[in-house]
Amino acid sequence: MNPSVDVPKLLSGDRRTIARAISFVENENTGAEQFLSDIFKHTGKAYRIGITGPPGAGKSTLTNKLAKFYRSQNLKIGIIAVDPTSPFTGGALLGDRVRMSEVEMDEGVFIRSMASRGSLGGLSKKTREAADILDAAGFDILLFETVGVGQSELDIAGAADTTVVVLVPESGDGIQAMKAGVMEIADFFVLNKADRPGAEQAVMSIKMILGFRPHDEHSWLADVVKSVANEGKGVEEIAASIERHKTFLQSNGSLEKKRSARMVAHIEEIIQNKFRLDFWNEERRKLLESKIFDVMHRQQSPYQIAKELLK
Repeated sequence: MNPSVDVPKLLSGDRRTIARAISFVENENTGAEQFLSDIFKHTGKAYRIGITGPPGAGKSTLTNKLAKFYRSQNLKIGIIAVDPTSPFTGGALLGDRVRMSEVEMDEGVFIRSMASRGSLGGLSKKTREAADILDAAGFDILLFETVGVGQSELDIAGAADTTVVVLVPESGDGIQAMKAGVMEIADFFVLNKADRPGAEQAVMSIKMILGFRPHDEHSWLADVVKSVANEGKGVEEIAASIERHKTFLQSNGSLEKKRSARMVAHIEEIIQNKFRLDFWNEERRKLLESKIFDVMHRQQSPYQIAKELLK
């Protein structure tokens, strides 16, 4: 075991050790993979909730209020806020930390902002590992709050047990035009800022689209919950909808299937990363560079070069 992370301290929920463990994995330090392997048997207990939607929908405020609600039930909450990476510094814009000040000082809440690092899915590649660390450390609920950039949110559905898409009345006109994938990943919708004009029309638009989803008598039927998150309105209803979805998944074996698919995807990703790292050795890079002139002058095609590199 790598001495950089004290596993027993992590399992006891020591906050400093949790923070160190996430950085250790995020920076891909030597021994990070072995450490993740060692703690894996302690994971699988936390319920994972994804909160996504367009920028300005109030995702951070809603996450903050949900965390407060769950804390009132004496549950330990881990929040992973995935921020857009600054193209200049490579760092994350940590606005979420400011908006979550209500729960930040609570010992039963752990907040981590992570840069998306160019990951198109709205989730950092390291987010799943950070979630496993928090799971092993004894957190009951994990809230992922992701970059709100449309279609690229889709991998939140793969990482979470329940996915909540947050919209606002102003989304109304664009709901029809919203990319189908984003509408399909929602286990239910939250119409936040529901005290604004156009709220009822927006609810009707969402419900109309939901009516077109293929379903039968065994399907989960997504609904729309109205909220005014900054006033705490609708938060209990949102938590109740999450609980209802969880019960539905458990009752028909869907939760097991969902988590099994997540594990398959995770193993595939590990293998792809290993192949990529092993493949691009110095010899192949030099070969590629030596052939670029031929490709640029149309003497060889990219397909021919790829074939040569794969030999």
